[in-house]
Amino acid sequence: MAAVDFHTADSDIAGIVIRPPFLFLGVLFLGHFLDHVAPLPLSLPFNDEGEHVLGHAISVGLVMMGIAIMVEGISNFTRSNTPVPSTQPARALVTTGIHRWSRNPIYVGMLLFYLGVGVALSSPWT
Repeated sequence: MAAVDFHTADSDIAGIVIRPPFLFLGVLFLGHFLDHVAPLPLSLPFNDEGEHVLGHAISVGLVMMGIAIMVEGISNFTRSNTPVPSTQPARALVTTGIHRWSRNPIYVGMLLFYLGVGVALSSPWT
């Protein structure tokens, strides 16, 4: 595993106010809430009468891809002995595995998961 080691002081961590998983979850709940309070005049093309097979397949596919990408990103950090939480200083710059394709694969996975849940809920706000 190719990782570039560097040392940081504790003051070199990102000043994160809200951790990204909680931000994604909060926005997901906000979108679902807004669907009920201020519905948009839009609908997803596959939300006719109950659960449509295409919408179900798309949502499951997005959620599964999101989970797989998040797990691979976390595993890649773990193999490089780098902490996943952004409240801890990084120990290495990971450039192999899934990080070769995306600098932030965990966020890409969260986004795909979020989109899959939005499709499953037939939520235009989400």
